[in-house]
Amino acid sequence: GPLVAAAVEAAGRLAPSAEALEALRWSLNLIARILGRVVTEGSTLTMRAICTNRAKQVRQAMKCAPRGERSEWVLSVKVGSETISPLMWAIDKENLEAAEAILRDLLTIRADRDRYYFGADAIFSRHPDIVRRLRLDAPSLLWTLLDGLIWRSGKVEGGRRRAVYFCKHLLVRQDGTAATFVEDICSSMDVKLVCHPMAAHIIDLVWTRVATRTLLPRILLLMVAVVTFTISQAVLDRHVYEVAEGHSLFTRLA
Repeated sequence: GPLVAAAVEAAGRLAPSAEALEALRWSLNLIARILGRVVTEGSTLTMRAICTNRAKQVRQAMKCAPRGERSEWVLSVKVGSETISPLMWAIDKENLEAAEAILRDLLTIRADRDRYYFGADAIFSRHPDIVRRLRLDAPSLLWTLLDGLIWRSGKVEGGRRRAVYFCKHLLVRQDGTAATFVEDICSSMDVKLVCHPMAAHIIDLVWTRVATRTLLPRILLLMVAVVTFTISQAVLDRHVYEVAEGHSLFTRLA
């Protein structure tokens, strides 16, 4: 290309030999082809919209995606042999407005005649550590994620509104191990975030279903130890003292 030709022409004056100049031309051509391929394959509608960091542009780009492929457009873009996530790329580049638009779109429930579409499974399958990443790089998006995992009915019955909490991925990972959601939320040191309905619900579930069974036997053992210590120090010690005093008095009378 013109850029490679100009670079080779400028370096021709300093090249020690024609072979070195040809090697430089070959290297620059290879780099140019690689960069061109990356730009061509990675320049999707969503990537171009993310670069603008405008929510409106991101929503318009995602409208072109079918319902079943919506998550793939913003979670997995293949460039050559590598796969990148536009969502994480937006967070790394601090394009938070675009990242928020992606999260809101993925966590919107859609449906057709065959099935429902909800992007929570796709998000946690692609990024199991998304809560930790958001806590470290974009704390404001944690509210967007947690709000999107709660469905609230539009009807109010008896002063109450039905709600569904999609908390599976915040409790258990795909491999069956415990998720680190509670640890991540506590590490944020954000009092308001801990009081979020989803966070409070998860903490209550972990405490009542898991932690209580493990902690209660230890508390009982501790209480038994405290009662035993109290009796030994406050009752038995006094009794031994009185007995000792009685023996000493009896010895004096004798």
